[in-house]
Formats: sequence, C-alpha cells, structure tokens
Amino acid sequence: MKQYTKFCLRIIIVFISLLYPFFFSFSQIRKAPAPLFRDPITDGAADPVVVWNRDSKTWYMFYTQRRANVESADVAYCHGNSIGVAESEDNGRSWVYRGVLDLNFEKGHNTFWAPEIVYDNGTYHMFLAYIKGVRNHWGGVARIAHYTSKNLWDWKFKGFPVLTSDRVIDATLFKDKDGFWNMWYKDETKGSVTMVAKSKNLKKWKLDDKPAIGGNAHEGPKVFRFGNYYWMITDEWHGMRVYRSEDLKNWEKQNLILDKPASRPDDGPQGAHGDVVVVGDKAYVFYFTHPGRKSHTDAPNNEIGNLPYELRRSSIQVAPLEIKDGILVCDRSKDFDFFLPNMD
Repeated sequence: MKQYTKFCLRIIIVFISLLYPFFFSFSQIRKAPAPLFRDPITDGAADPVVVWNRDSKTWYMFYTQRRANVESADVAYCHGNSIGVAESEDNGRSWVYRGVLDLNFEKGHNTFWAPEIVYDNGTYHMFLAYIKGVRNHWGGVARIAHYTSKNLWDWKFKGFPVLTSDRVIDATLFKDKDGFWNMWYKDETKGSVTMVAKSKNLKKWKLDDKPAIGGNAHEGPKVFRFGNYYWMITDEWHGMRVYRSEDLKNWEKQNLILDKPASRPDDGPQGAHGDVVVVGDKAYVFYFTHPGRKSHTDAPNNEIGNLPYELRRSSIQVAPLEIKDGILVCDRSKDFDFFLPNMD
C-alpha cells in the first residue's frame, strides 16, 4: 500500500511539473510597455487611433505626427504635421514606426490632425482635421476631411463634409442601432463644445444645431460601447471627462479620468486626446502625454518665443478602463493584462 501511495505521489509530482509552465504562462500579466510608443522621427506622437488591419492581420496605430524635434516659433511644431503609422505584429506589446500617409490633395506643406477611422461595407473611412499651410500660432480655417481606403495605406480624398462651421476638428464616429452613422466633433465657433451630425452613407450629413455636449470648452471626443452603456470621453486639458448614455442622444456627465499622473515612465502629468479599443469584456484607452510638463497646459515659451523641446515632446500610453457601480474609471498606475487579439 505504501509503495502504491509513493507511486501515485510521484505521478502527481511529474504531472504538476509538466503542466506548471503552461498554467504559469497564463497566470502572468502581459504588461504594456510604458511609454507604449514614441515617434522615432519627430518624437511628437499625439491623438492616436488604433485599428485592426484586415489585410496584414496586424494592429495599426495612426496618430498626429507633431514636429516636436523642430525648433520653431510658439506652436509651429503642432502644424505641418503628417499622419504617422505604427504597426504591432505581437498583439500590441511592441510598435514599429512604418512611415506617414500621403494625404495631400492640393499643393504646399499642409497640416493634418487627429485621424478617426471606421470600417463600413468593405471600405475604411478616415475623417481628420485639415488646415492649409503651416502656422506659427493657433488659428486659421480648420475643416474635417474625408478619405477612403481599401488597405489603410492608399487613401482617396472624398471632400469636406458640410458641418456647422469652418473651424471644426476631432471627429469620432459610431453607428447607432438604426444604421445611421453619428459623427461628433469639436466646433471652435460655438465655444469649443461637441456637436453631432448623422448620415446613412458617410457622405451627406444632417446637422444638429444644438451641442451634443456643452458646458466647458473641450476637444477630442471619443464614443464607444462598453458594458451596458455608450460612453463618450472628451479632453478637457486636465484629464478626460466621462459621459454615459443609453441611447447616444442623452449624455450624463460623470467624473474625470487620466487627470492624475501615474507612476509609470512618461505617464504624466495628464492624459490627453485618445482612442478606446473594446475587446470582449476589456477596454483599453490609448492617449498621449507631455511628460516634461508640470501640467498639460503648462507650456511657456522661452526668451525667443520658442517652446523648449522637453515641453514639446509627447508619448503614447495605454491604460485599462473599468466600470464600477455604473462609473467609468481608470487606474493608470496599476498592473493590468494588455492584449489586443487577432480580430479575424
């Protein structure tokens, strides 16, 4: 009997030793690097949007490629930007710079900001802010430009949707239950609040003259579905404001997220203009930071009118979103499992 017991114990020990690496690998948290991405060409990655590429079967990140390593007056580094592209072949754990999109439809050096990309009936649609030329200071006509693509690289300019003014930026799109696309965007002529338009075909838009989200000035709205609610986050320049809705029409104002610095490298002071990717029961918020600043808006020029490099540079980060008691929260310092699965 003792020999049989010893034999059984040996079998159990061997069984455990064989399976331990398997179970151990699945118990490990797959940490996201911090920062998640820094642009190796200009060091000015901002306004990210993360998209599954159906052709390459990899994840793509599109972002405003601010010219942070260029010495020039005031906020010129925020103008003359291209849309940068980074790719992840390992489910988001690492990102490799791939280049920039060729989006020019008229001559000159022009400005592209804050891409938003959706997929509809076999075609990718991109909506982004466009300003003619390169400016030293904020200003100028800003319109939202529409492009289409079959592969996320070759884009055709389709025109400018007619919206509420000629100073509109930062589009976010979401299709409602009735099959209509909703586009929310910032209108600077209305106090920099969020407006909304609807379309059946992403071409002709029906406008609403009333703000979807009013109140204090903000930008960079992002709408997504997570849990049992629709959510919108907006950039208030001291963190992101959360709004909750059950119908995409009536929005309940909630708390701020990303308003406190994290303990991770480059993850402070506040998180700004970003994207949310929902995969199953998990949601990740991608955002950018100005890690050299004391606060997001603390950016004084030097004696010759230039913003110092340390205050210009920006990094992309990712953090988990959770719902607690009906409130959307984000602890950007805690360890979390980060994994973007293959979608096809």
